[in-house]
Amino acid sequence: MASLNQMTCILLILLSLVYKSSCIQCFYCNSANNSACLDLSSFEDEEKFRIIPIVNCETAIPSPVALNFFCRKIVQTIYHPRKDSEVRVTRGCGWIENDRPCYQTSNRDHHEIVCGCSNNLCNSSDNPDPAASCILFIILAFCLYFYRE
Repeated sequence: MASLNQMTCILLILLSLVYKSSCIQCFYCNSANNSACLDLSSFEDEEKFRIIPIVNCETAIPSPVALNFFCRKIVQTIYHPRKDSEVRVTRGCGWIENDRPCYQTSNRDHHEIVCGCSNNLCNSSDNPDPAASCILFIILAFCLYFYRE
């Protein structure tokens, strides 16, 4: 009969492999009409959730075909010919992924950095959050530690 540690380890491994099939939630804002969108890290969670809208991508963007939605953050620097540059941040849902989690594009009137991520509300951070992989690694290391007994 398996020990309690082994049963716990097996349960943790099985739970880490469960695939959740629900729509992803993303922050949805544009700093052109909501200045709080520029930097969400300066707000506590409670305040952030109150002032920045959150959308379920599958209901916010109706589509007749199933799309693989993800959260996206776009930081644009817009160059004006006769005044200072303007930085604009847009957060929302995406459905056409790039090969890289972040990429940059530029032309003569603007520069933009686009980052995509696939966790709920992950478009609040500066970069895609690798926490899910880290947590999975810690769980597996924990299980292997107890399994060796």
